[in-house]
Parts: sequence; C-alpha cells; structure tokens
Amino acid sequence: MNSLESPTSAPAAGSPLLDLDRPAFDSHFGQTPFAIRHRLAGHPLFEVPRLLELAKSLPEDRVEYNAGDIPVSIDPGQTPRNGLSPEETIRRIAECRSWLVLKNVERDPAYADLLDRCLGEVEQTGHPQARRMDLREAFIFVSSPGAVTPFHIDPELNFLLQIRGEKTIHVFPQDDRSLVGEEDLERFYCGAHRNLAFREESQKKASTFVLQPGEGVHVPVTAPHWVENGPEVSISFSITFQTRESERRGIIYRTNRWLRARGLRPRPAGVSGWGDRAKYFAYRVIRRLRRLLGTRTR
Repeated sequence: MNSLESPTSAPAAGSPLLDLDRPAFDSHFGQTPFAIRHRLAGHPLFEVPRLLELAKSLPEDRVEYNAGDIPVSIDPGQTPRNGLSPEETIRRIAECRSWLVLKNVERDPAYADLLDRCLGEVEQTGHPQARRMDLREAFIFVSSPGAVTPFHIDPELNFLLQIRGEKTIHVFPQDDRSLVGEEDLERFYCGAHRNLAFREESQKKASTFVLQPGEGVHVPVTAPHWVENGPEVSISFSITFQTRESERRGIIYRTNRWLRARGLRPRPAGVSGWGDRAKYFAYRVIRRLRRLLGTRTR
C-alpha cells in the first residue's frame, strides 16, 4: 500500500453517516463550533483514483489549488501557485507541499447523494435552523503534510468531516467584531475575498479541534477560522448549506454596504429587529423590481 492508498469501505445502506451529540447540537448549532463524529473515513468516493476522476470532470473554476506552505495571514493576490496541474497536484500531494479544493462536487450524482444523506440526518434533528436547508454544496480538500489554510470566513454553515490524516482547525467567535468588523462583513457579502488579516494576539480566542479520520467540527456562518494539516496527507469533506436566517443575514450586510456607500451609517445586523426586517424586505422588493426591469442588483 503506497502513501496515497488506504483501506476503503462504504457505510451500509441505511446506516447513519453522522453521529451527532444531541445536547451539543441543540445548544450550539449555528452559533458556536462543536465536535461531531461520522462514518465516512475510508469511503470509496474519497480514494485517490476517484478524486482524480472527479477533478477531471469539474469545470476549471471549480478547482482551486496553490502552494500550501503559506502563512496564516496572506493577501489572496500573493498566494503562490505550485506550478502543477490539478491532477498532478493530487497525485503528488504527499510531497508537493500544496493545498487543493474540489468545489461543488455535488455536480457528480454520487457525491450529491452523499451530501443529501448527511444533511438529511441534520434535518431529522428537528432543530429550528435545520428546517430549511438551501444552497446545499459539498467540497473536498486534499492537502499536503503541514499545509496551511489562511485565516478566513465563509458564507455558509459547515460541517467539516475529516476523512484521512490529521487536521487542526482553529475556530473563532462569529460575533467578535475585533476579529471581523462590520465593514469587513459588508465587503465580503458584496464579493470581497474570504481571506482576512490575522493578528497573533487573537489566537487565544480560538476554539481548537484536532481532527482524526471519523471526526469533524461544525463551523457557524462567518465564524473566522484557519487550518493546519498534520504530518500526513489530509483529505476532508465539507458539507455546507444556507438557512433562512443565514440568507437573511447576507442580505442585511449587502444592504448595509449599499447604504454606507451613500454616506449613511447603517446599524449593524442584529442590533435592530425592526431595522433588519425593513432592510430585508426592501432588498427583496428592489431586487424583484430590477429583475422585472432587466437590471441587476447584488
């Protein structure tokens, strides 16, 4: 068995894929990070030959990869490439010091089924935020030993499931504006890059999870985080989705950005329930009108 091979087995049909600690899930889902367990380690869909096949089938813009030997804080425009193709990166991941993500792998029916099975189990918890799970997407991360994913935020709720190797993820409070300011969030929701500046003194605020195969973590929407791989090749499966509340939150930040660009000082999201509702409905009405008129809004 070479360094990229591992025993494979698929969970039995109908058997649970996720093992959710219900007290932790009920109290923390969508708000703070918490650990989970899963049964996807060793699944055939994460074998290297299958990942190579998947990488070739995805559009070019759905494969992102770069050198993995980078600092926690980096300007995205300065992120170095590794000089390889996606397929070469996967084949040589053990020694090429790289980081690669296959995006929207739910385009492939087999991965779409796996995503829906996992999120179906989340829905079955009956949690209020799991009653409507939209924009379901899945991502696969393939990383070299020691590779770093810089400090960043994401617009979705996420379950990061470790398939192979060890990965340490540092997750920070989503509502700490000393880490991510209101204007940072407004820019992000209007198209700015996910990477953010990181200050070493902020590290003490992190909740740190060391993930082994079969383990995972829930990352709330826009909770800042950064990741470092252990001494072996790492493969992770990320299942993400939007809820009614997370979609509403994004609309409020986009509206605040629009208001700020016109010289106003909008209240932050969550400060005024009435104000948030007004922004949300105004945005939807304006978007609908612009669609009818054939113009575009963000």
